[in-house]
This record gives sequence, structure tokens and C-alpha cells, in this order.
Amino acid sequence: MPIYIIILIVVLVLLASIRQINQYERGVKFTIGKFSGIMEPGWRIVIPIFQSYQKVDMRVKAVDVPDQNAITRDNVSVAVNAVIYYKVSSAEKAIIEVENFYYAVSQYAQTTMRNIVGEVTLDELLAGREKIADRIREIVDKETDAWGLKVNNVELKDIKLPENMERTIAKQAEAEREKRAVIITSEGELAAATNMAQAAKILSAADGALHLRTLQAMNDISSDQSNTIVFGLPLEVMKAFVGYNKKD
Repeated sequence: MPIYIIILIVVLVLLASIRQINQYERGVKFTIGKFSGIMEPGWRIVIPIFQSYQKVDMRVKAVDVPDQNAITRDNVSVAVNAVIYYKVSSAEKAIIEVENFYYAVSQYAQTTMRNIVGEVTLDELLAGREKIADRIREIVDKETDAWGLKVNNVELKDIKLPENMERTIAKQAEAEREKRAVIITSEGELAAATNMAQAAKILSAADGALHLRTLQAMNDISSDQSNTIVFGLPLEVMKAFVGYNKKD
């Protein structure tokens, strides 16, 4: 066989053996069916027939967990959905330890979310969303660690309640607002009454202060010509007249 044909065959085999691994990927290589190493980014050689490989995306992934119907500890039916952010920490485990880690993470997150929701009351679920989401993250992260995955975050997107429960909560919120308004009004009236009592005490303690306040009130009233003013003389003035008659 001519040498150039041999060279051509070698070149063709070499070209057919080249595989490209992108920067955000890792390649899991198998030689005769056995794991033989991780392929780093760049051009790598994979010998046909004897070797094979699988690419693994190492970037952070977002898994949308669809609505999960669950019953809280106080027997309220709710629908909860979430988003899970995770990434592959070990490409070898992600391929060897689990058949399809994308699907496995989604399914495990769904069952975990239903279980956690069933352990809390509705009030705890609505008030402690971050705490519950963090608990879900811890459980899913612990389980998927054997699959070579790292769960970074879990966010509860929405919590849907039955219509009758939404109306009940709305009425409760309205009653709470009315209660707060009454408290604020009563606090304002108490403050006003206290200030008026202090003002009356100060006016009664100063000679002539009450007369000046009376004259000021009359001046304010007289600015409107349609008002009819009936003025009663203060007792102090009457006493002054009494003393004048005695001198005569």
C-alpha cells in the first residue's frame, strides 16, 4: 500500500477523533465502556469505536418546578411553585450516578416541596417563605450531592389559595386595617385632650390669660359678618363691678 494512502488514512482517523469541549463544558470519557477521565475545554482526541464521551454543561441551571398541590398542617389546600438554581459540581458523578440529572432534580424537588408544605401551617407558609425555601434547598442539596450537583438557591414563586380562603384572608386584612384606624384615631383624641387640659391649666394659672384668649376667639368669629355673637361677661369682670359699687 502506498505511503500516501496510509498517511491519508491516519489523517482522516485523526480528524474523526477530534472533539471540541467548550469552556463551560466538561467531557466524561469512557474507554471500552469504562470511565477513563474528564476532558477539559479545548480539542480532545476520542478514538472511534474504542472510546466515547458525554458532554456536561457546568453552568448554573434554573429548574422551574410546576404547581404542586399540597395540604398544609392545618388542612388548607394550596398550590405552590418554585424555581431551583443548581449547577454540576462533578461531571463524572452527574453522568455515572444518575441516568438523567435534569429530570431527577426536578422530580425530587417536587416531592420535597410537597412534604415541606405539609409540615407547616398556612400562616407559617405565608409568613416564612424564605425559611421554607431554604429548608427545601438544604434537603435537595443534601440528596443531590451524591449525583455531583450543588443546589445554590430555591425561590418560592407563588402560593395559590382556594377562592373562599382568599376572601377570608381579605376580610381579615380589612378588619385589621379598621382596627388600626380606630386605635390611631383614639390615640389622636387622647393626645388632643391631654394638650387641651394642659392649655386650660396654663390659662387658668396666668392672670388675664383667659380674657385674652376670649378676645382672640371673638376676633376670629367676627371676621364672618353673618355670625351673631352673644358674649357673656366673665365672672372676674362681674366681680370688678361688684367691688366698684361697694366703693360708692
